[in-house]
Amino acid sequence: MDIIKNIAVWVRGLTEVGLSLLMLGVVIQIIFGSNVVFLPFDILGNVVSFVKALGGEGLVGLIALWILWGIYDKK
Repeated sequence: MDIIKNIAVWVRGLTEVGLSLLMLGVVIQIIFGSNVVFLPFDILGNVVSFVKALGGEGLVGLIALWILWGIYDKK
């Protein structure tokens, strides 16, 4: 059981690092625009398209977003 808890802690830590890097990329693209040399892909465009896809699904998209948030926020 201790191994499973350690794996869960590592996964949560990697998820938080990934989300932090994602938010940093969004902020950098808001400040400098989408043509940033050291970001070879459009992070902000991907986030916007993801939100549009969830919003286009209506209630199902909101439920999916709620489930994803619940999984992430679970302690």
